[in-house]
Amino acid sequence: METVREMASRLGIRSTCEALGVPRASFYRSQRPRQRPMRKPSPRALSIAERAEALRVLHEPRFADESPAEVYATRLGEGHYLCSERSLYRILAAHAEVRERRAQLRHPLYATPELLATGPNQLWSWDITKLRGPVKWCYYYLYVLLDVFSRYVVAWLLAEQESAVLARRMLADAYRRQGVIPGSLTVHADRGSSMKSKSVAFLLADLGVTRTHSRPHVPNDNPYSEAQFKTLKYRPGFPDRFGSIQDARGYCGDFFPWYNMEHHHAGIAYLTPRDVHFGLAETRLAERRVVLASAYERHPERFVRGMPKPGTLPAAVWINPRKRTDDEEIKNRIEETEGVLH
Repeated sequence: METVREMASRLGIRSTCEALGVPRASFYRSQRPRQRPMRKPSPRALSIAERAEALRVLHEPRFADESPAEVYATRLGEGHYLCSERSLYRILAAHAEVRERRAQLRHPLYATPELLATGPNQLWSWDITKLRGPVKWCYYYLYVLLDVFSRYVVAWLLAEQESAVLARRMLADAYRRQGVIPGSLTVHADRGSSMKSKSVAFLLADLGVTRTHSRPHVPNDNPYSEAQFKTLKYRPGFPDRFGSIQDARGYCGDFFPWYNMEHHHAGIAYLTPRDVHFGLAETRLAERRVVLASAYERHPERFVRGMPKPGTLPAAVWINPRKRTDDEEIKNRIEETEGVLH
């Protein structure tokens, strides 16, 4: 089996990289040794003993509440020079002893949610959006629970207020109707008060459902619910305001059956969410293949790229897929090429 390095030596690095679709910089970086050479210590650096002495002085009771600048100036006034003020800061930082003394608000580090669905009822996403009422400052709250893999709306409700009790009821009813197997479902939402409420958390824990939340101020962590709301509000006929909550419920009662059973979604090969959610996708794609084959037989000259294909249903749907590094990308390309050569 010929390796990529052997290919590069035989064909040239430029030709090999162009054939693999890999930047030459990535190729050169992959050939460099992983370990960085150890740097030689600077002759101007403090010795271990000098650093230990400086730390001992900084730990003296009289300097416990003083800044390194004050320590530096005091020691100079006493006729002693330890090191520079900046070196004192470096020594304290190396021992994790540099921080703001006042009480500061420290935001925790939120992990990026990386969620995967390979079939229906594995990953649900839900959110709440406002619909404008008949007068200013009057809103109706639309709760929508969406299956990420199929884009099927498994539940929705419209209320005059945002309530954790209503959210809990919607989730419980959807879980029961869909016949979810305990331990197989993850429910993702943002950090609204209803989403983070204890009643919802206790319900999901009792049902064996894993819950995840978006990072604060990151709308892209819940993209499928946001896209569904855009389809709702940008559809022709969506009013600027609803005359009453009954009016809004009537509109949503017409919209969601259309969305589930008639709307051909671009993200699922232009199938309807109902077809994907209930396992009818392959049947619909097979029917389209027959229609396209018939069109190709009648006029093959119109299809310059050969037999047309109806599209492919994604095998997996991600929220925030893990990004591969350049080294991982070139490694995968090399493995694919070596597999072909083998």
